[in-house]
Amino acid sequence: MPTPPTFADVQAAAERIRGHAHRTPVLTSRRVDAEVGAQLFFKCENFQRMGAFKFRGAFNALSRLDEERRRAGVVTFSSGNHAQAIALAANILGIPATILMPHDAPESKVAATEGYGASVVRFDRYADDRDEMGRALAAEKGLTLVPPYDHPDVIAGQGTATMELIDEVGELDALFVCLGGGGLLSGAALAVRAMAPACRIVGVEPEAGDDGLRSFRSGRIVHIDTPQTIADGAQTQHLGELTFAIISRDVDDIVTASDAELVEAMRVFAATMKIVVEPTGCLAFAAVRRLAPELTGQRVGVLVSGGNVDLDRFAALIAG
Repeated sequence: MPTPPTFADVQAAAERIRGHAHRTPVLTSRRVDAEVGAQLFFKCENFQRMGAFKFRGAFNALSRLDEERRRAGVVTFSSGNHAQAIALAANILGIPATILMPHDAPESKVAATEGYGASVVRFDRYADDRDEMGRALAAEKGLTLVPPYDHPDVIAGQGTATMELIDEVGELDALFVCLGGGGLLSGAALAVRAMAPACRIVGVEPEAGDDGLRSFRSGRIVHIDTPQTIADGAQTQHLGELTFAIISRDVDDIVTASDAELVEAMRVFAATMKIVVEPTGCLAFAAVRRLAPELTGQRVGVLVSGGNVDLDRFAALIAG
């Protein structure tokens, strides 16, 4: 296993991505605060380049490649946001990119990935092993595999979102972070433990895909079948070795949110805060809404991971 990243790596990543990644806004809402009974700070990565936090980790990882590996190119696998992030970062840095994407990935994400100049190869997320396919393609073509979450440079890059949040609003009593493979959550944990050590960190994953919760409780990485959930960005089957190690050490709890709760959170974001958030990006807020009685009077950070959702699907979901 590679050496796990530290907060110093997050700080170094912040310098590398400066001028390339957006410093996304932190939004607040008096109406939402009143409903929850707490002061909420939404770190809106739906306003990040390519529409999600993934650009941070992708650019940080690709910027560290030497010239030989840049010329050879990179490969990754993703349901959409990491795919777009690698494609855009590769485009900026002049690196050829091949992306493995599932057949049922949102077409807007596929189109954006191809639009950034990457070559897309489709696979069946319910039948194919994307990790194995990625490794095989890397070996066959001499490419560098940059996985979506279990990579020290990716994790460090993702941690910059929380670093920015705490730098802007100060210490928090709690921070809620969406959880798929654990890149964002483990990066957030590195930043929190260094900058606001008393803050409670809670990971939130889809109810149908509770591998992280099971892993956290059992002390070992639990593998599950691909979950059926509208949170396509969190349809992961297991945590990574690096992300699990950091989460086990630094995270306080993991909870889940149902698809119905995600839809309700999407509605609140759209109706009250006037922002479009994809289902996966609603995981943290959905959990905050359900756990509101436990958060009364607290300062709570909410990482909004992305806003990449087909508009027709978005309209259908919030219309009920």
